[in-house]
Amino acid sequence: MKVFIVGMAGGVGRRVARMLAERREEATGLVRRQEQVDALAGQGVSARLGDMLAMSVEELAEAMRGADVFVFTAGAGGGGLEATTAIDGDGPGKLAQAAALAGIRRFLLVSVFPEAWRERHMNEDFEHYIQEKKRAEIALVATDLDWVILRPSALSDDPGTGRVDLGLAKVHREITRDDVAATVVELLHAPEISRTILEVTGGAVPIEEAVSAMKPRVS
Repeated sequence: MKVFIVGMAGGVGRRVARMLAERREEATGLVRRQEQVDALAGQGVSARLGDMLAMSVEELAEAMRGADVFVFTAGAGGGGLEATTAIDGDGPGKLAQAAALAGIRRFLLVSVFPEAWRERHMNEDFEHYIQEKKRAEIALVATDLDWVILRPSALSDDPGTGRVDLGLAKVHREITRDDVAATVVELLHAPEISRTILEVTGGAVPIEEAVSAMKPRVS
C-alpha cells in the first residue's frame, strides 16, 4: 500500500508514517522544511518539499499521483484565524479535488470531536477551529470519494496503550496520539469501512478489534 499524507510532520501524521514504514509499506507526503524531510528520512519515511496552500489542485494531484490512499492530518496549530480557515477549513476540500484528479478514491480525514473541550470555555480561535473542521467534513462528505472521517478526542503525548473506544458516537475524554495513529493505520487496512464518521477516545478495546467491529456485517 502506498499512502500519501498531508500533515506528516505533525504529531499524528508523523506517527502514521512511521507505523506504515515499520509494516514495510510506503508512506510519503508533503512537508514545508528541509529539516522535516531529513527527520522523517531518519525514520525510514520519504517526504518531499511542498506547501498545500501555495500549490494548485493540479500540482497537488501530480505530487500524490500513484498513491492508493490519501490521509489528511494537517492543522494550523494555533496559527491564527486565517491559517485555520486555509488549512483546517479549506485544505481537505482542496485536497479531495486533487485526490480525485489523481485517481485516488480512498480519503481518510483526521478531524475533531464537535464538543471538544467545551467545558473549558475556549476562546474565539478555538471555536473557529471547531467550525472550520466541521466545514471540512461537510465538503468531504459531499464528494463521491471513498471517505472515512475519524474524530479523536483531546490528544496527549503519553505512550500509546494499544486500546481505544471507537464508534459512531462516543463520550469526549482523551486519547494518545500514538493510539490515534494506530487507529488510522488499521482503518487504512479496512477498506470495508467506507463513507462513515467515527469517533475515537481512550478505552479498553484493542485497536485491531475495535476497527474490526466497525466493518459492515454480512448477512
